[in-house]
Amino acid sequence: MCVCQTMEVGKYGKNASRAGERGVLLEPFIHQVGGHSSMMRYDDHTVCKPLISREQRFYESLPPEMKEFTPEYKGVVSVCFEGDSDGYINLVAYPYVESEALEQDDVPERDQPRRKHSRRSLHRSSSVGEHKEERLGLAGDNPESIQETKSPKVELHIHSDVPFQMLDGNSGLSSEKISYNPWSLRCHKQQLSRMRSESKDRKLYKFLLLENVVHHFRFPCVLDLKMGTRQHGDDASEEKAARQMKKCEQSTSATLGVRVCGMQVYQLDTGHYLCRNKYYGRGLSIEGFRNALYQYLHNGLELRKDLFEPILAKLRSLKAVLERQASYRFYSSSLLIIYDGKDNRAGMFMERRAEMRLKRVDTSLPESLQDDTSTEPSPSALPKVDVRMIDFAHSTFKGFRDDPTVHDGPDVGYVFGLESLINIMEQMREENQ
Repeated sequence: MCVCQTMEVGKYGKNASRAGERGVLLEPFIHQVGGHSSMMRYDDHTVCKPLISREQRFYESLPPEMKEFTPEYKGVVSVCFEGDSDGYINLVAYPYVESEALEQDDVPERDQPRRKHSRRSLHRSSSVGEHKEERLGLAGDNPESIQETKSPKVELHIHSDVPFQMLDGNSGLSSEKISYNPWSLRCHKQQLSRMRSESKDRKLYKFLLLENVVHHFRFPCVLDLKMGTRQHGDDASEEKAARQMKKCEQSTSATLGVRVCGMQVYQLDTGHYLCRNKYYGRGLSIEGFRNALYQYLHNGLELRKDLFEPILAKLRSLKAVLERQASYRFYSSSLLIIYDGKDNRAGMFMERRAEMRLKRVDTSLPESLQDDTSTEPSPSALPKVDVRMIDFAHSTFKGFRDDPTVHDGPDVGYVFGLESLINIMEQMREENQ
């Protein structure tokens, strides 16, 4: 795909003057529920994230049968800071020119600054109501995240028609209804701070362009699952490997091969999203994981029983594909499960409930209709769902980039996680028939 052609889509930066080109103004991707790198919205169908060369090469080397279960790889763009007339700094994407941008893993991980951010500093006290636009900036936040007190504010515009609300308070972020997923704001601010501190005189960064896998959904309900019993890559230091192994041992990664990394669920009764983050997921027991999955499939009014079959079908198909991928390992990879929180069936459900309320109060109706309390909509086609693997910065397979460690057979840890997920959903389906 020609990146130069896709650059004509999206919003243009005010001061996009680099060699006379028009750049695309990037916005935070408001439906990011997990991960640590900030996902940016490029256009309606495309997102971008800081490039890691191993992940880029992995996308370029994907077996054809895996592409159904991964975002489409669309190329690379150069991203830089640009100031506007108001003194604010925007992130703007341009067509990538070879050897021009700073590649994220040119610097060894041990040499990259590890900034600790106060969770409280990531919360903006001012709340924003529904249908309003908000500017998100670093100014006034944690002083550690700002190089100079007089440096320009780093702010971007984002907009959502649906408010979000955090369910758990352990993130240090607002529990009020806000116009973005709280985790996306956290990642966005940390990413901007890292780029500011590392860029110095090197103004350009390389970002991957990937398919926006939620663009088909009007009200995307997203579950981010960290898959596998092992999370550290083959190249991880002893210290990092020990940290990752401890996280696995203390979570459902060890017992189930899967743990919750993030979630957003649209609630029909309130009209907003409920969100969970990775800290919530790390503390779950096996029973807690089951409850989290139940909550993900509940719209505030009912359990979406119609989702079981299409999700299970996707999971079984993915399992069959991965069992054929000998030597592949997807360490620290995540799996996204997505459905629409307000599809046609949900609309029918709401209309049916309203109709029943009217019948109960209208005494002129025949008694047989007044007593009709059924709220089940008529049968319809199975709802659209999607299942996608993401995050391949630590993935490997035989012959990939001359990796010294070669693994035999399929990724049994990942497959075990899929089996656990399938078994839990099958049990949940049987219990709620």
